[in-house]
Amino acid sequence: MGVNVAGVGMIPFTKPGASDDYPVMGEAAARLAIEDAGIDYSKVGQVYVGYVYGDSTAGQAAVYGLGLSGVPIVNVNNNCATGSSALFLARQAVQSGVVDCALALGFEQMVPGALGAVFSDRPSPMKRFFKERKSMQDTDRGAPDAAQYFGGAGREYADQYGTEMSTFAKISVKARRHAANNPYAVFRNQLTLEEVMESPHIYGPLTRYQCCPPTCGAAAAVICSDEFAAKHGLNNVIRIKAQAMTTDFPSTLEDHSMRKLVGYDMAKSAADKVFAESGVGPEDVQVCELHDCFTANELLTYEALGLTGEGTAEQFICDDQNTYGGRVVTNPSGGLLSKGHPLGATGLAQCTELVWQLRGDAGARQVDGARHALQHNLGLGGACVVTMYGKD
Repeated sequence: MGVNVAGVGMIPFTKPGASDDYPVMGEAAARLAIEDAGIDYSKVGQVYVGYVYGDSTAGQAAVYGLGLSGVPIVNVNNNCATGSSALFLARQAVQSGVVDCALALGFEQMVPGALGAVFSDRPSPMKRFFKERKSMQDTDRGAPDAAQYFGGAGREYADQYGTEMSTFAKISVKARRHAANNPYAVFRNQLTLEEVMESPHIYGPLTRYQCCPPTCGAAAAVICSDEFAAKHGLNNVIRIKAQAMTTDFPSTLEDHSMRKLVGYDMAKSAADKVFAESGVGPEDVQVCELHDCFTANELLTYEALGLTGEGTAEQFICDDQNTYGGRVVTNPSGGLLSKGHPLGATGLAQCTELVWQLRGDAGARQVDGARHALQHNLGLGGACVVTMYGKD
C-alpha cells in the first residue's frame, strides 16, 4: 500500500525560556500540518506523539487542543530519534491498513545547558554504552557527556584517516550558511572557519560551535494512504518510498569502536534497507537531512549513508559536495547545529524540510531539481530511522 506525507507543519525553533509551553507548541505544529493537508482532524485515525523530557500523556495534553475525538494517542520516547520513531509508527499504521490517516507530532520544551539524566535513583539505560566508552577513552568531567561520545568517534576517525580538525569545523560553517535562509532556525548568523575553530574546545575535534544547542520547538506530519489521498482530493502529497528503523547490533558494544558505539552500524543497516526497498540509491539523492548533533556525526554519517565512500568524507567536504552546487545538499535547513535540536521534534522537522524541498516550497533554501530526499535521525541507546521520500 502506498504511503504519503499529506501535510507538514513546524513552528520557529527558539532557545530555552523563549518558547511557549509544550501543549501550545505541539498543538500549533499539529494544526499547521492538518491545515497543510487540507483535512479536518476528525479524519485522523491514530496519533503518535514524540517527546523526551515530559510526563506521561503529555502528547494528549497537546493533541486535545485539536479536539477530543477519542482516537488512540500513543506517546513515544526514543532519545534523539523520538520524532522519526513517531513518524515510523504512523507510517506503519497506514501501510498495514489499520488506519487510512495518521498524525505524527513531536515537541520538546528544553532547559539551558547540556543534556543530563533526570532519574538518578535507578540504572541508566546508557550504562552499557558508558562502560564501553570508558574502556576506550578517558572521561572528561568538564565536557558534556554526549560530546564525549561523538567527539571520541570523530577523533577515532581522524586518527585513522589523518583528517584535519578544520574539516570538522567546515561543517559548522556550511550549517550556518544554510540556516541563514531558514526563518525557523535558532542560529541564522553566519560564522567563519576561524570563529568556529577558535570557539572554546569541548572534546576531541569539537569546539562549541560544532555542538548543537538545546532548543524548544515542535513539528508534525499527516500520513495517509493513496486511497485516502484520492478520496479527499489531496494532490500535493509526497511519497514515502521506503523507511527502516534499526537498533543496536552486537558490533555496537563488542567491536571496541567509538564510531560503532555512536550508531554507525545502525545507520548503515537502515540506509541499506531503504535503498534496497525503494530502488533509489545514494547517487540518486539530491537533498538530505541527517543527524548533525555534532559535526563529527555529520562527517561519519556521510559514509554510513553511502553519500561518499569509506575514508573519503574529508575530500567530500573540502570539494563542497555537501552543499549547493555539489553532489547532494546536506541539511539545507541548517540542521541540528544551526536550526536547533528540540529532541522530540527533530525527526519531524527533518521530514517537514524535505517535504518542502520536494514540493518546491523551500524558498531561498530550495535545492534545484530535487526529486528524491533522504532523512537520517539517530538516538543513542539506541535507535536510527532512515526514510526515503520521492515526488512520485
